[in-house]
Amino acid sequence: MRFMFIGDIFGEAGREVVRKFVPILRQKKRLDIIIANGENVAGGFGITPETYLELMQSGIDIITGGNHTFDKKEGVPVLQDEDHVIRPGNYPEGTPGHGSVLYTSTSGHKIGVINVMGRVFMDPLDCPFRTADKLIEPLLQKTKTILIDLHAEATSEKMAMGWHFEGRATLVVGTHTHVQTADERILPGGTAYLTDAGMTGPYDSVIGVKKDIIVEKFLTKRGRRFEAARGDPWLCGVIVESDDATGRAHSIERVRIELNRPETHP
Repeated sequence: MRFMFIGDIFGEAGREVVRKFVPILRQKKRLDIIIANGENVAGGFGITPETYLELMQSGIDIITGGNHTFDKKEGVPVLQDEDHVIRPGNYPEGTPGHGSVLYTSTSGHKIGVINVMGRVFMDPLDCPFRTADKLIEPLLQKTKTILIDLHAEATSEKMAMGWHFEGRATLVVGTHTHVQTADERILPGGTAYLTDAGMTGPYDSVIGVKKDIIVEKFLTKRGRRFEAARGDPWLCGVIVESDDATGRAHSIERVRIELNRPETHP
């Protein structure tokens, strides 16, 4: 199986590069399944029914979440009603939505996707390691191909998650920091790992937000309402090829496509 994970899709600029390049990538890279983090898809904060449909129509199969998942109240029905959208599984019991999903592609490939959120420098949720341990067991009864999206701030927490699931997950990938790391590798047990997939959105910004707003905040310590930037859109993510029978990763490839640099286009 060949599948792709796309890093945090941020606002209209992120949706623009997804619309343009996901269909091309699916064909040229022979991708069976495409998963993306969509917690910032609606103006940089949350998800809405409209942005959910736009991602689905662009070719995304599964959407994961994070700390901004519930920023838009109109997005709650999406989490409740749509099987293709998940949120961190270590949110408190009773939170709308679910933390994992089993997805079967049109070609018959199956993948289990788990979403958890880190606790270092973030909200004190339930333990992401123990939550993912619980979520992975029923999925492994149906498929050996497992992807874990750890939405976390600390690189150490993400690396620890990779080693914790070495040999059990096909890919452990980090999201949230909006900065793609260059440490892709396959761990000895056959688990592909990348500390952060990066942001899919406007790079003429400070991690997606208009530059002047963030610079002003640092200079004055007085904030104003964040607004999503639009300039210089990139698509960032990772492609993994794996063995369906064992779930072991054979290869991992970072992806970085800049809309304004044709030489980076697939």
